[in-house]
This record gives sequence, C-alpha cells and structure tokens, in this order.
Amino acid sequence: MLLKTLSSAIDFTAWRGLVFPVFILHFVFICQFLLLQPLVSAQDGKHGNAADLFKRVSESVKVKRYSEALNDLNAAIEADPTLSEAYLHRASILRQLCRYDESERNYKKFLELKPGDPVAEKEHSQLLQAQNALDMAFNLFDSGDFVKSLDYIDKVVLVFSPACSKAKLLKVKVLLAVKDYSSAISETGYMLKEDENNLDALLLRGRAYYFLADHDVALRHFQKGLRLDPEHSELKKTYFALKNLLKKTKSAEDNLGKGKLRLAVEDFKGALAVDPSHIAHNVHLHLGLCKVLVKLGRGKDALVSCTEALDIDEELTEALVQRGEAKLLVEDWEGAVNDLKTAAQKSPQDMNIREALMRAERSLKLSKRKDWYKILGISRTASIAEIKRAYKKLALQWHPDKNVDNREEAEAKFREIAAAYEVLGDEEKRVRYDRGEDVEDMGMGMGGGGGFNPFGGGGQQFTFHFEGGFPGGFGGFQF
Repeated sequence: MLLKTLSSAIDFTAWRGLVFPVFILHFVFICQFLLLQPLVSAQDGKHGNAADLFKRVSESVKVKRYSEALNDLNAAIEADPTLSEAYLHRASILRQLCRYDESERNYKKFLELKPGDPVAEKEHSQLLQAQNALDMAFNLFDSGDFVKSLDYIDKVVLVFSPACSKAKLLKVKVLLAVKDYSSAISETGYMLKEDENNLDALLLRGRAYYFLADHDVALRHFQKGLRLDPEHSELKKTYFALKNLLKKTKSAEDNLGKGKLRLAVEDFKGALAVDPSHIAHNVHLHLGLCKVLVKLGRGKDALVSCTEALDIDEELTEALVQRGEAKLLVEDWEGAVNDLKTAAQKSPQDMNIREALMRAERSLKLSKRKDWYKILGISRTASIAEIKRAYKKLALQWHPDKNVDNREEAEAKFREIAAAYEVLGDEEKRVRYDRGEDVEDMGMGMGGGGGFNPFGGGGQQFTFHFEGGFPGGFGGFQF
C-alpha cells in the first residue's frame, strides 16, 4: 500500500513537470498569434489581417501621423520580411516625407518581390522627379530665380512629396524673398499646427511679421523659439537685431519730441543702418528724418530723406508735405507747389496743407515778378536817397539818346529802371511790394502790357525830371 501511494505521488510530480512546459509553450504561441496576426502576409491566407494593418497605416497617414504608420510597417516587415505590400506602403510614406534615399530602397525591395508592378514603377518615377525638382528648386533659390524655384516646389515637389518639410521651408524662404509676407505667414501657420515647436517655422514666421513691421508679434515668435532652444544662432541674431532697431527708433522719436533735433538726426540714421531692407519700417524712419531736417532748415538733406520715403510709398501724404517744405527751403518754388498741390488733393480737408500750398504758390508768384531792388542794384534796406541816386545813375547810363548803337536794348533797360523807381520811389507802393502784394495787377505801371511805358506808343506822354539835371547838361526829357 505504501509503495502504491509513493508511486502515485511520483507519477503526479512527473505529470506536473510535463504540464508546466506545455502551458508555457501554449502561452507564448497565443501571444505571438495575438500580436503578430495582423502583420502576417496576405499570401499566407491572412488577407483580412493584413488589410487591417494597411487600413490602420492609411488612417495614420491621413491625419499626418507618419511616425506611427512607419512604426507599424517596420514591425510588420520585421515579423515577416516577405510582406511585399508593407515595403510599398513604407516607400510611399518615405517619398511623401522626401526621405528619398530610404524610399528608393523600399521601392526596389518591393520590385524584387513583385517585379514589373506598374504602381510601384510609377511611384518610383515620381520619386525621382520630386528629388530632381527639389535639388533644382534649391539651386534656383541660391541663384536668385525665385519664381522658377517656387514653380518647382509647388508643381512637382509638393505634388509627389506633400509632407516634405524641406520643400515647405524653402517655399517660405522664397515667399519672403519675393516679399509675399502674408502667404509666408499662412504657410508657416500650417506647419506650426502640425508641430507647434518647429523652430524653423517660428523663425520664418517671425521674420514675415517683422517685414510687415508687426514687431510685437515677431518678437513673440522669436522669444518662443529661444525658450525652446536658447542657443539657436539665427533666432538669437534676429531677435537682438530687432531689439536694437526698436531701441534706436524710440530714442530718435524721444529726441524729436524733446526738441533735441541734432541728436534725433543721428538716431534716425542709426536706426536706418540696422536693416536697410526693412522698408515697411524704414519708410517711417526716412519720414521722421526728413521732418527733423526741415526743422533744422537743411532743405537739401531733407529732400533726400523725403524722396526715400516716397520711393517706398508714393501715397504717403505727409512725405509729400514735408518734401514740399524742403523744396521751399531750397527755393524750388514750382516743385514745392506740385508736391503740396498733390498732398492737398489727397487730403482736401487738411487746412495745414492748404496753408502750406498757399505759401508755396505765393513764393512761386513772387519769384516770377521783377526784382526792382536788383534792377536798381540796391539792397532792400536802401534809403529813399539811395534809391534816387541809383535811379539817376542808371537812367543816365541807359538813356536811349546816349545809346544810339544799341537803342532797342537801352530802351528796354531804361523802361525797367523807370518801372523800378515807380514802385520803390513811392513809399506806399514800396511797402506793399515788400509785403508781397501784386502791385503790377493793380495798375501801378510796371512795364508790362498796358503798364508803365516811358516811350508810350499809345499817345500818353511821360516826363522824367531829375533834380539838378543830368550830369553833362541834360535836364528834363520827354517821350
């Protein structure tokens, strides 16, 4: 009985030792079946499970989860290196990401397993086209042919490789180069939706806002990038350059407000030197500099600055006004009238512009009238006695009877001399002339048509008498 019991115990122990390995083997088999079943080739009769894998991969690609899709395909190929469709899917995803060398190896592997497959051959051809187009786009960008570069990116690369980050970044650089800043902002916005920490997209988007002179938004982009990578060289360089520009601009405006005009001039020039290509901001710096130079009476320099502003924005009314003021300083009366008239047409309700235009028109009119002081060769402060002496001297010099050989010239000169004395020899007329009144239009007789004519062809006679007579025996004379 004891022996029988002992034998039974031994049999149970042996059976238990046999069952445990069998259980472990079954457990491992079940795990393998559950985990790898979806990754088995359809060629092995598991078409439904392979279809599930590729459907999951396609769904990941649709929502741009390329890493997840590639991980699934990598696991499937590792489990079954003969799973041909997995190579084709992986090749396609890598092509879309413009990882062209890896993609080409997968297309070749698939074609080894399925030679002559038309879909794979077509996609492989697209890969080569996209790869060549991307290289060409970079070369064209470097050579400055931005339009053709953009064509290659949009019409080839992003058609066959829609997820190519290199092509997208290059496209944004092209858009910045052609000054299409709004499109650059849109493109980088899409990129940041996919990856909000994309440093290159943050940098380029910040630059687009910078060139639109939206400096606060630009700074926020640069600051976010630097929080992610404090040592990013391009972000640091661009950020501190913008801070320097804003500092110099504020200093210039502050000095202008305080009346420190010469310091303001230096600050405006310093701000302009920071980035000559930043035209959206520099147009205001040029205008500010022009205003300061006008205040300083430096008309010639002010003309240059105002013209720089108008070259950037020809519709800038204030720049037209300031250039008109600068032209008044350099006595370009007609130019001043033209600029101020254009400004008045743009802002018809601005009374300051109308007042400036009236000043310019008056100056132009005065510039065209006779300068009687210059004709008599006297200063504007000459006394009545000096005026008479100058008149007598010149009248004697240009008396027609003493200039027989050049009588016509002498008559013209004598006419001017007489007209000058007609105004300057009369205190009331002289005062009105000095005020800028148009005494010619009031019939004061100044040698124009219907005006003063000492040789009167119309019947009226003018008699000139010189106190004490002319030197050499001439007394009064009559025409």
